[in-house]
Amino acid sequence: MSVLHERIPVAKYHGTGNDFIVVDAEESVPDRPAFASTHCNRDSGIGGAEAERRGADGVLFLALERRYSPPRVVMTLVQPDGSVAAMCGNGARCAASWAAGRTGSSELMIDTPAGTRHAIVEGDRVTIEMGDPSFRPRDVPLARESELVEEDVEGLTVTAVNTGVPHAVAFVDDVDDVDLDAVAPAVRHADVFPEGANVTVASPNDDGSFSQRTFERGVEGETQSCGTGAVAVVAAGKRVGLLDGDAAVTVSPPGGDLEITVPDDGPATLSGPTEREFETELDVDVRSP
Repeated sequence: MSVLHERIPVAKYHGTGNDFIVVDAEESVPDRPAFASTHCNRDSGIGGAEAERRGADGVLFLALERRYSPPRVVMTLVQPDGSVAAMCGNGARCAASWAAGRTGSSELMIDTPAGTRHAIVEGDRVTIEMGDPSFRPRDVPLARESELVEEDVEGLTVTAVNTGVPHAVAFVDDVDDVDLDAVAPAVRHADVFPEGANVTVASPNDDGSFSQRTFERGVEGETQSCGTGAVAVVAAGKRVGLLDGDAAVTVSPPGGDLEITVPDDGPATLSGPTEREFETELDVDVRSP
């Protein structure tokens, strides 16, 4: 058995700095985890003259199904550690932008392991439904039968919520004062989270917005933006009394501003810009007799 190298076309997208390699699922990639690990690497991964930075936060394998109205996209996000994420808000927004460019449709349905999400594309701005945030222990999930709200977990006071993936949200005075790489791993792997958790810190601003930083499970580091984390900030903010009502809230990770709604009755929404950075070709390892 030998290993041959083939090349496939890919695109690079990002949503407020949360960046992804986009692969048409019709392209053959026999070992998706290895492909993601290789090309997402921040030191040696996808890059070039067009790229602001090397690597990516994950690979979006997208299967476009044009026969539906509106068109549907089956989205599989493989993260740098080879795991598959059930949901990624910015990834889903990038998937919608990619599909809109191929179909001309401003309305798309994005099928994810966490459910089907409706998306609206208006120029470079994409709004996507994010489902109903849940604090229920079996949904987060938690290794206990009661909700986890403003409790100490490995030194952070966190609230646990699932916004497509589990988040441990901690409200702090200033997100820039938190050494996230130092404190997040212990929370991410805490026993109370049997499947692990993303760790999001947020601080309220005077204008009613929030600043946000997220250490992402699967990336195993901080990302420039996290859509599920931004939704988690608003959902947790309402749960602990920092917010009320259905008005849109601006949440600002390092990569830019996102607009979030978490209605009392109905699905949350995530809105923000997307950008196609460039197109290129990448190596795929193919085994042959």
